[in-house]
Amino acid sequence: MRFGFRRLAAGLALVPALAAAQQGEPRAVSLDEAVRLAQQNAPSTVAARNALRTGDAAVRAAISQYIPSVSLTGSAGQSGGTTFFQGALVPFKGDAWSYSKGYSANLQLFDGGQRWYNYKAATSNVDAFFANEVAARYNVALSVKQQYYAVLAARESESAANRQLEQVAENLKVAQLKVIAGTATRSDSLRAAIQVANAKLAILTAQNNVRVANAALTRLIGSTSQVTAVAADTADVGYVAIDSATFAKLADDGPSVRQASASLIAARSSHQAARTPYLPTLTASFRDNLNNSNDHFSWSGGPSSSSTNLSFSFAYPLFNNYAREQSLTVAQVNEANAEATYNDVRLGQQQQLTQLLGTLRTAQERVAIQLVTIASAEEDLRVQKQRYNLGASVLLDVLTSQSTLDAARAALIQARFDARTTKAQIEALVGRDLK
Repeated sequence: MRFGFRRLAAGLALVPALAAAQQGEPRAVSLDEAVRLAQQNAPSTVAARNALRTGDAAVRAAISQYIPSVSLTGSAGQSGGTTFFQGALVPFKGDAWSYSKGYSANLQLFDGGQRWYNYKAATSNVDAFFANEVAARYNVALSVKQQYYAVLAARESESAANRQLEQVAENLKVAQLKVIAGTATRSDSLRAAIQVANAKLAILTAQNNVRVANAALTRLIGSTSQVTAVAADTADVGYVAIDSATFAKLADDGPSVRQASASLIAARSSHQAARTPYLPTLTASFRDNLNNSNDHFSWSGGPSSSSTNLSFSFAYPLFNNYAREQSLTVAQVNEANAEATYNDVRLGQQQQLTQLLGTLRTAQERVAIQLVTIASAEEDLRVQKQRYNLGASVLLDVLTSQSTLDAARAALIQARFDARTTKAQIEALVGRDLK
């Protein structure tokens, strides 16, 4: 039995060293740097920025509809070939080279306001794309912060496990001495040895959690080499004063709400644009052409003629197989859907904010309570150790106090992690950093 415990302890001590040897030393990055790199490289933020570019292009295209379209034309040609003359095939030269060049311009003078509504829809879509880009950046920041805080929590767990190992190793030493002195049973040393093995296992688990969190953080920022969080005091969780009314206003102006609002405005503009085919259109056209001919291939010289033409055209479709009605119905449905989505997003933001503020408030209180709990558990463990050394209690009392202290430390680590990640979730919800 004793040999089995020694082999278990040796194996648990060896595995972290082997794992560390296999992994290169990761490069420490600050939280701000990690967020910046992830926002630069993440596929979602890249797609959001590209969507914004296409939206800007759509706005430029909508504005250009107010500018006349201009075309340049030019042609040159000569005919020739062979013909029958008195029963013989004789080549002949046709007309002289003929040339034509000119330009034309077209401008729609009235379209029922369709161009204006299309422009409004395009600008609203840009607003939606911009809000989406903000949401994408903060969602990526949330993912990075969660993994960054996971690294810090794993390091806290490793530190707590090392402290636990020191304490249970001391318990094991005292139990072994008491067994040798005959004042304790062999079960005391076995229980203490199990506690030592569990502490080493906790260290191994925490170290593995650090490596897993480092790998996730590395992927998020798009780094080709392993990165990790900067070693810092993890006790600071960044206290946030909770003002529900202020946060409610921020949530109403969050990126998701702004995106839904912009999409609703775009849908309304598209609905108005769908009504314009019921109005007539008026278009102006101008053409200027120059024609000349020449015996040689030359664009100048020879007899020439020119012509100009200015015309206005009026069109009003009386019946187009219900195409206007179908487009109008689709536009009305899209507007109704966008309005329902906007209302739901606003209510959803308020619901999520209420939940997150409650979670943050609870996590902050848990941190304060667990600090007091740890202080009480440390004092209780100290008293139980003294009593056990004096023979006034059994080792089970010491181990119970040790387990209470370990649980309080783990609860504090979880409370800090919850407070940090909840704060990051609120930042992603309102689309701004909370200081």
